[in-house]
Amino acid sequence: MARTKKAGTEQIAVIGLGRFGAALSLELVQTGHEVLGIDIDEQLVQSFSTQITQTVQADSTSPEALTEIDINNFERVVVAIGSNVEASILTASLLLELGIKEIWAKADTDAHGKILKQLGVHHVVFPESDMGRRVAHQVGGDSLDYVEIDKGFVMAKTGAAKSLIGKSLTELALRSKYGVLVVATSHGDAVYTAATPETVISDGDWMIIAGPKNAVDHFCELR
Repeated sequence: MARTKKAGTEQIAVIGLGRFGAALSLELVQTGHEVLGIDIDEQLVQSFSTQITQTVQADSTSPEALTEIDINNFERVVVAIGSNVEASILTASLLLELGIKEIWAKADTDAHGKILKQLGVHHVVFPESDMGRRVAHQVGGDSLDYVEIDKGFVMAKTGAAKSLIGKSLTELALRSKYGVLVVATSHGDAVYTAATPETVISDGDWMIIAGPKNAVDHFCELR
């Protein structure tokens, strides 16, 4: 089922073509990856057959079905099954038994995620709660974008506070004062450039910062 891999691409299987799985699959294709989309719903499979590299109708809770579609030829598999927790857990368990090197799985609840982690799933994601936290920071006005990179470590896009304007990053010593690192800066709509110690913050600049969650939250509150 898996094709010969092209240079610079990854072959990724996505099981479950609901809203999350479909959006993930389409974005992966857009970024140059080859995607095998799998769902038990034949109508869904047909609807994405021209947009995803390859689609197949199969029951991912069946060991025979997974073997038939050569799922073990994929090093990365995403279990994007939504509300059917039993199917999600059973699918993840079968993939682990088959020795898939990297398994990502969507969890709808903390309990669901805990079970997936206990099984040994390599990456468990919580799309709705993660997006809720991200949007909360934007709605609150502290940052324009906010992404949790790892537990307790985040990146955020925020405007330059008045107290920073006219000074270089060396002068500001933000890492020692606030515990954050400036990754890149942009003036207005200009393209972002990597920050250096000599970077001078100007009025109207946007900053991409990274650091522990509490430190980033505090920095974004500066005015």
